[in-house]
Amino acid sequence: MSRRPATVASAAAAAPQGRPNVPPQPVPPADPGRLLAEATSCHREGRLAEAEAIYRRLLADDPRQPDALNLLGALACQTGNHAAAVELIGKAVAARPDHAEAHNNLGYALMGQGRLAPAAAAFRRALALRPGFVEVYNNLGAALIRLDRPAEAEAAYREGLARAPENADLHNNLGIALRLQDKLAEAAAAHRAAVGRRPGFAEAHNNLGVALKLAGRPTAAIAAYRKALALRPDFAEAQNNLGNALMLQGRARAAARAFAKACALRPDKPEWLSNLMLGMIYDPARTPAEMLAEGRRWDAVHGAAARVRIRPHANRREPDRRLRLGYVSPDFREHSVSRFLEPLLAAHDRGSVEVFCYAEVARPDAVTARLRALADAWRTTVGLSTAAVTEQVRQDEIDILVDLAGHTARNRLPVFAERPAPVQVSWLGFPGTTGLAAIDYRLTDALADPEGAADREHSETLVRLAGGFLCYGPPADAPAPGPPPMAAGGHVTFASFNALAKMTPLVVETWAAILAAVPGSRLLLKSQALADPGTRRRTESMFARAGIATGRIELISWLPDPADHLAAYGQADIALDPFPFNGTTTTFEALWMGLPVIGLAGDRHAGRVGHAILDRLGLDELAAPDREAYVAAAVALAGDPDRVARLRATLRARLRTSPLCDAAAFAREVEASYRAMWRRWCTDAPPAPMTANV
Repeated sequence: MSRRPATVASAAAAAPQGRPNVPPQPVPPADPGRLLAEATSCHREGRLAEAEAIYRRLLADDPRQPDALNLLGALACQTGNHAAAVELIGKAVAARPDHAEAHNNLGYALMGQGRLAPAAAAFRRALALRPGFVEVYNNLGAALIRLDRPAEAEAAYREGLARAPENADLHNNLGIALRLQDKLAEAAAAHRAAVGRRPGFAEAHNNLGVALKLAGRPTAAIAAYRKALALRPDFAEAQNNLGNALMLQGRARAAARAFAKACALRPDKPEWLSNLMLGMIYDPARTPAEMLAEGRRWDAVHGAAARVRIRPHANRREPDRRLRLGYVSPDFREHSVSRFLEPLLAAHDRGSVEVFCYAEVARPDAVTARLRALADAWRTTVGLSTAAVTEQVRQDEIDILVDLAGHTARNRLPVFAERPAPVQVSWLGFPGTTGLAAIDYRLTDALADPEGAADREHSETLVRLAGGFLCYGPPADAPAPGPPPMAAGGHVTFASFNALAKMTPLVVETWAAILAAVPGSRLLLKSQALADPGTRRRTESMFARAGIATGRIELISWLPDPADHLAAYGQADIALDPFPFNGTTTTFEALWMGLPVIGLAGDRHAGRVGHAILDRLGLDELAAPDREAYVAAAVALAGDPDRVARLRATLRARLRTSPLCDAAAFAREVEASYRAMWRRWCTDAPPAPMTANV
């Protein structure tokens, strides 16, 4: 968001401009106007020490000189001394209450202190004194946005534009305020207005890309980000955003390259290195060993600084007392993570554990309300610093802190790096190692992470749960499975509802081989990005290059109603699991809706989840050991309509009665694992693997 202090502009407005062509001569103290002009000139040219000396000289003669107080305060603000700035500019306002520039600068200094409401009031006072003070509308809007009042920010920007319709900054910032209200089409139009008035405005091109991506138009977003980068090749934020749009479109390898460039430009951004790690999971060429190396790099860059802030824990070392558990996630909402967390929270033995949830959820929904009702304590972490969240966990005396996000969006891994709890665990949200030395354990199972190589590929100690590391909470509103459509349609329909990033070129080639071997068969793909015409064309062309006519590929995009999403599975007969990054929620949904799933057991956790699910349903024959067997299994099942019909009629009951839906048993095993971890900490023993027979 474009926002700048009024320091130089205010200096120019408060005193004569320009600089003599000869070196300045000594000025008599009696001429404050010339002194102020000289100081202002130095200030504009970045000669801050000289400017400060002259301002102080003026104040020595007249301690209430409002312009000198204001501009010395502005200089303090520029150098990061916001407390001194507030004091100095406050004196300027007291000396001259109608000093509009000083009120503006006071607002900016207050923002630097995080005092947003007083800052907004100062900006409003500046505008009351001078309604045409255009740059103050930008500053007021910025304060209101940080106060989470985007509608008021929108009004401020529109009022500014009524006075200065050609102001590109106001158009750009208006777009941000509109985006924060989900007015995405209007936001994009505002950003286009900004670049129309200032074609070289790289920030506005980047913000246009953000609005377009959120509107489900990754192709146009990619073009906007690339324009921003053409204007400013070192624009790290645009590189990161480009990676996100490429990922949405399914171009995981190109996305990883963009994330790597962003990290090289801004190695101080932990979330961007997390994006790189997430992008690597989709790439079959990247090995688990490389993933571990990147995770350790995250820890070396971002964990090392946190380690100096780790303090001893005061938790009572009583092995059998009631434990305080803390679950940390941005996904306590309508999200796949909640589908697996909710059964555990509901089944936790409250005599054994007390549950705290740390929710990075900006937009709570009905699922949030359900999860909140299942927690003993609920903490909203949105807008809180790492230090604040860390201190909250310590104050809550959490014994075991569980991360549910890993290197996915809006994670709180920097909190874990500061080790606010004595025992820390990774589970569920990220299919690989975090690489953090401060996370002790990872919950998994022996099928998803077989003993041996998997242990060497994780920084965490692996805890293998006998019943599996997943427990599914089936949707209550799911329609009943109908008969397979192949019975009436006369052809087999395969399906995948996974993110397009999982559909690698090798996956496309494999699915094309299946379609070629099953005459008349079709493939139904459902993904959010398929609402974008450019993404649809790209997807169709991938299969066309593999020899599959466009008419055999059906593409559908996001459906807002979860019941409609589940009903869409009824259009298919057999689900195809991608690799090396398997589906998880999509696999459970397909099985719940009666679709058998063909999987491929890979060489890493992300590629073995499908096998772990199918094995526990007694369908391990559908989890092929290699690509050729995967094709053969799909073709064989497509040729056996009676078996497809039997599975359609029985899969829901099979899943419901399997360990994969036994929340009570799952909760007891998780609690037993937590207890073992806790007892080891109580005796100062290092983390040790815990493996149960499967």
